[in-house]
Amino acid sequence: MTEKNNLSPVERIKTSSDGLRGTLKESLKDDITGALHEDDQSLIKFHGLYQQDDRDRREERTAKKLEWLYSYMIRLRLPGGFLTPEQWIGLHHIAGEHSTGTIKITTRQTVQLHGIIKSDIKPTIQSFNTLHLDSIAACGDVNRNVTCSAHPNESPLHAEVFSYAGKISQLALPKTRAYYDIWLDEEQIAEKSEEDPLYQDRYLPRKFKIGLVIPPNNDVDVLTNDVGLIAIIENNELKGFNIAAGGGLSATHGNPSTYPRLATILGFVSGEANVLKAVYEIMTIQRDNGNRSDRKLARLKYTIDRMGIPGFKAELEKRCGFKLEAPRAYAFTERKDHYGWGQSSSGNWHYTVFVENGRVLDDKKVPLKTGLLEIAKTGKINFRFTGNQNVILSDISPSNKEEIEILLNKFGINAHTDSAGVLRKNAIACVAFNTCPLALAEAQRYLPTLIDKIEPILSKYSLDKDEITLRMTGCPNGCGRSPAAEIGLIGTAYGQYNLHIGGDRVGERLNIKYRDSLGEDQILQELDSLFGSYSRDKNTDETFGDFVIRQKIV
Repeated sequence: MTEKNNLSPVERIKTSSDGLRGTLKESLKDDITGALHEDDQSLIKFHGLYQQDDRDRREERTAKKLEWLYSYMIRLRLPGGFLTPEQWIGLHHIAGEHSTGTIKITTRQTVQLHGIIKSDIKPTIQSFNTLHLDSIAACGDVNRNVTCSAHPNESPLHAEVFSYAGKISQLALPKTRAYYDIWLDEEQIAEKSEEDPLYQDRYLPRKFKIGLVIPPNNDVDVLTNDVGLIAIIENNELKGFNIAAGGGLSATHGNPSTYPRLATILGFVSGEANVLKAVYEIMTIQRDNGNRSDRKLARLKYTIDRMGIPGFKAELEKRCGFKLEAPRAYAFTERKDHYGWGQSSSGNWHYTVFVENGRVLDDKKVPLKTGLLEIAKTGKINFRFTGNQNVILSDISPSNKEEIEILLNKFGINAHTDSAGVLRKNAIACVAFNTCPLALAEAQRYLPTLIDKIEPILSKYSLDKDEITLRMTGCPNGCGRSPAAEIGLIGTAYGQYNLHIGGDRVGERLNIKYRDSLGEDQILQELDSLFGSYSRDKNTDETFGDFVIRQKIV
């Protein structure tokens, strides 16, 4: 059980926050500093924001005795990662007016904007509200953005599975009206109850992530979530979900008590009411039993390992009032986005655009941001974000396909997507420098350059068509899902990375640390040696991760 008498400082902040209000209104009015009051820096996460600063300029500003250059990141709540063309147009303009201009697609199928100054937070949120978008609970110790298999081609029942993302997101929303009070100037009505049976006044011990997937494509890395729901479809009917719990990839260098973990499948549940009940009660178990003393040990994975799988499952069944059935059979055969054109069972077309590390901007390679704006202006497509940081131009009727194709070619998006190598297309990087306060090393700004140097090595060994998964994170918190890749690079210091290898290609086995704190030349040397052995000694159709394990390299 939770240590009642040794609560972390964040627990005090939450319980005394007046429903996540704190002193945010006063902080926002303080024009002497670009920062918020200290406690409010924790509370603002529940409103979908993080306080950050430009780390590239810290040293310069410190030398000049200036305050760090504070700004804010805002993340939208988009269950399943869906936007209308009108919402994309609005997002494009908001990004231009209030942020760095780059639209960042995250690994949780949503978007975030960086570089928003304090005085622009409220106008930004109000602009999103006019588009029927919000950032409620996109961060903080609550359920985060719910992910779901992105591509309608995954199944004729995609829409039915996708609908669960919105239902779960609504189920797990905090009941406080603080967001509307602070940002949208909603009049606070004293007699209006904000009682929250799920979160109470203490919320969860730590962040909580939920994902849904349609086999055989594990495109959302479902087992890396606190709760994963694996759709079981038989005879073209959604029978229910295998429910898994206890995934999470964050760890701390030098702290063996922390570790990445994949979720454990607990059982099968059918019927919408029972599925939602099971998800809800897993959250209440974590609320009541999670570690509130040490935030490094506060995720559900540690609660489950402390309680034990049988004990956790028994408690879940007790709270649900029904037994979980034995897990149903399923199989993952891939974990990737399908680029280019695809036609779903409805007859509509969908085009998956390659967005390197999720960064939508105009650069020397391709005017991607401008091109997507012009495509949105047709009003003839929707936008769906993938768990691999790409965007699908979706729901295009056959009669409109040619018009969209012309625009894809005009702005070079088609050629950009087709020309990218498979290693680059399967790679993921977290934000890291220059804004993430936790980053120890570069990630999204550096990985493209590193891939430029890895691709010739792959070509040397005729592996350039091998869909190896490579992921990089600037620290061990796992935002880029590096522990769940065949090759993971995890930052330890600026320019230094631990090299992990041996994860499988479909997301059912984590990788293992192979080398400590390597610089670029050492990374390339190690990969050259590993790829040489792989090319020479692999079995037919054997993946790199499986080869590494079979050969006992790790």
